[in-house]
Amino acid sequence: MSTVTISAQDINKLRQATGAGMMDCRKALTETNGDFEAAIDWLRKQGQKVAAKRGDREAKEGVVIAKTTADHKTGMVICVSCETDFVSKNADFVAFGQRIADAAIENNVRSLEELNNTPVNGGTVADLVNDKLAAIGEKIGVTKFQRIEAPYVASYIHGAYRIGVLVGLSKEAPEAGKDIAMQIAALNPVAVDAASVPAETIAREKDIIMELMKQDPKMAGKPDEMLAKIAEGKMGAFFKEQTLTAQSFVKDSGKTVADYLKEAGDVKVLEFKRVALG
Repeated sequence: MSTVTISAQDINKLRQATGAGMMDCRKALTETNGDFEAAIDWLRKQGQKVAAKRGDREAKEGVVIAKTTADHKTGMVICVSCETDFVSKNADFVAFGQRIADAAIENNVRSLEELNNTPVNGGTVADLVNDKLAAIGEKIGVTKFQRIEAPYVASYIHGAYRIGVLVGLSKEAPEAGKDIAMQIAALNPVAVDAASVPAETIAREKDIIMELMKQDPKMAGKPDEMLAKIAEGKMGAFFKEQTLTAQSFVKDSGKTVADYLKEAGDVKVLEFKRVALG
């Protein structure tokens, strides 16, 4: 039995992240000793239709700002979080986020720690954050920072500053950069292509597929070797849905993103970063 106390807050957090029912969330957290990410996998292994692991669940409110340098060789995306949408939707708070993003670009920042120590308005970004916290009475902070360098970097902000995307391309292609950034914002791929999916992600997906097949009466008695081969086939669907170049292009479902990039001048996506509010 689990020795970890599962609180109502823990259960609610898992419910919000997955959409699963309260009792299922309680069971998942109990079975995994309170490990949040393991609980998500436990739910998926029971056949629950929940989201795969993502690193964009932390900040509930705030603004996400994506910017590039003037030469489009470097891009940065930050998340400035707050507690309420009343604050995040305020024009002054958006401008506050923009000032921090501008400071990151102007000082060629390379990490979140460096950003917090970056000079701005006679102090540092951390000082600016503390002043804003004192002024509005909410807990705020710069919670995420990502950076890309490439021959051409496109940036895109989706919605009311809720998602920011950077795309590193092999050559200058502004229109393709914007289209691909919008694709990433909408469909949230895990990697550029199958070859760039992390090994641990592939292993986790195969494990979930295997567990689901073992629970399927039609698969009863089949040897693990056969199930493993079937799982390999099922991974094809995962790669099609979850890797950028294999996805259907959002502006024309009759072609893949790879098809679109080839038509756009054989442009290659070298990497991308997507930062979202939870």
